[in-house]
Amino acid sequence: MQINLTGHHIEVTDSLRDYVNEKMTRLERHFDKVSNTHVILTVENVRHKAEATVHMSGHDIFATCTEDDMYAAIDGLVDKLDRQVKKHKEKITNHLHHKHNNDFSLEEAE
Repeated sequence: MQINLTGHHIEVTDSLRDYVNEKMTRLERHFDKVSNTHVILTVENVRHKAEATVHMSGHDIFATCTEDDMYAAIDGLVDKLDRQVKKHKEKITNHLHHKHNNDFSLEEAE
């Protein structure tokens, strides 16, 4: 998975970059068809915001999280993305399973 990391009003340090890369690998554990991710880290006054767009096969997922600490914002962002990736994977799996069951039941009926 390719991760593009951008900072608005914040310098993206090596520790932030490593933290984002480490956390984003969690998404690949659940769904291996993630092609690339664009993460934007922003500081607005005292609020730290992390947002990301994840490009997967046939679907894009967007999430954002705002916290007082950048690391907490990244954690919240990854939690939201993780839930959405799991939901997308379950939806695909259920559709494929349902499709195969319908094909099988038609063969039995004949």
